[in-house]
Amino acid sequence: MPRTLRTSRGTTVAVAFAAVAAIVVGALIATRPGDGDAAPSSDQPNIIVIMTDDQTIESMRVMPKVDELIAAQGVTFSDSIVSFPLCCPSRATFLTGQYSHNHGVRGNQLPNGGYESFDGQDTTLPVALQRAGYDTVHIGKYLNGYGFDSPVDAPPGWSEWHTLLDPRAQRYFGFTLLENGVERKYGQDDYSTDVFTDLATESIRSRAAADAPLFLTVSYFAPHSDFSLEDEGLDAATPAPRHRGTFDGEPIPGPASFDEADASDKPQSIQDLPRITEAVRTQITSNYARYLESLLAVDEGVEAIVTALEEAGQLEDTVIVFTSDNGYFFGEHRVPAGKVRFYEPSIRVPLLIRGPGISAGATRRSLVANIDLAPTILDLAGATSLRTMDGRSLVPLLEGEPEPEDRAILLESTMGGPNDLTPNYGVRTARYAYFEQSTGEKELYDLSTDPDQLDNRHGDPELVAVETRLAEQVATLRECAGTACR
Repeated sequence: MPRTLRTSRGTTVAVAFAAVAAIVVGALIATRPGDGDAAPSSDQPNIIVIMTDDQTIESMRVMPKVDELIAAQGVTFSDSIVSFPLCCPSRATFLTGQYSHNHGVRGNQLPNGGYESFDGQDTTLPVALQRAGYDTVHIGKYLNGYGFDSPVDAPPGWSEWHTLLDPRAQRYFGFTLLENGVERKYGQDDYSTDVFTDLATESIRSRAAADAPLFLTVSYFAPHSDFSLEDEGLDAATPAPRHRGTFDGEPIPGPASFDEADASDKPQSIQDLPRITEAVRTQITSNYARYLESLLAVDEGVEAIVTALEEAGQLEDTVIVFTSDNGYFFGEHRVPAGKVRFYEPSIRVPLLIRGPGISAGATRRSLVANIDLAPTILDLAGATSLRTMDGRSLVPLLEGEPEPEDRAILLESTMGGPNDLTPNYGVRTARYAYFEQSTGEKELYDLSTDPDQLDNRHGDPELVAVETRLAEQVATLRECAGTACR
């Protein structure tokens, strides 16, 4: 039967696959003499990944340009999660397509995490794309701890590098970037989001006539809290001055799980959390306003990036991915701030993708995760992975193929601080969430009837078979690699 192949420039060509497969592969994936790498193809799309830091799905409501320019022009994944809801492990998963137990990053700093613990950087996503002919550019945050030791170089795989040094000291003003080997200090008039946007648009415009396709990652610090405010006891982002006060008085989301009244069915670590006082609620409300305000400059940045692509004549040849590294708590289950825990506010993130051949204005309800991003990008680029990846390509969903059957995504974390190597595990399906704490405590939630995760059904006789199956999936997935994870 004929097979329809979508070229990365958005056209489709019907071919008799068995007869001409060798011709197609030879044209698109010709190899360089001696090294076996793929030569650039004129049909490879540019790929731009825009990643925020700690962004919830709920906060997408304040980003009309992202909605107009990406969601309305592409696919929204309404059930997108991260497997390890913490900055560095999640970003390592983006670079590898692997679960934390396979790439080895289990925290934000040593001994169990951080940039220093990330091995195998010569087989990451950008290295594979560079070998496939891509010009690769990174702007913004990389992995926590990058640049903590001096001297420091860019990791393998990047043609151009504009990266925050030591994210442990990240701030919206007064930061330092390593720019292609040279440290550059930015002052109190330089707002990080705007600087990153300017670098991104400059990179796009400078490559408008280039033969090589572009892989660009723009990793905004927003809406993460500003480390420079910690001494003031604040856990808040710093918005651009032009946006300060926009959301003063904005009510916090306040779902049913906010300041959960009855936590008796929760693990002891949740039961021990105090109820949220009026003073704490006031502080959460203030932090939330600054959080939303910091996203307004990101929204403007997305518009500027799309405009630069359009002016360069590259928009129709570009895939744009918008996502975040993890979610965030604003008082749900009594957690006043933070992430790491397996509850929905922490693991669910936005995921929007537009580009040539991708369905416009569509929503996919299939469960997807950050382990799927690298396989998807490699698939779109016609590139070959250099390591065994645990996720699956989302290209079939982007092209409108029927949604697959339910799957299980492994959840991993460590809860006891930077020196605690004891892992917690869980599994998330489209309907259920099941967690096993290192303490032996367990939780089970039916998300179809309890989306706020108020009623722990662990041990419920009606769900014995379900819990048994989920426990078996945890046992399998916590040791899985490659296709066994899918």
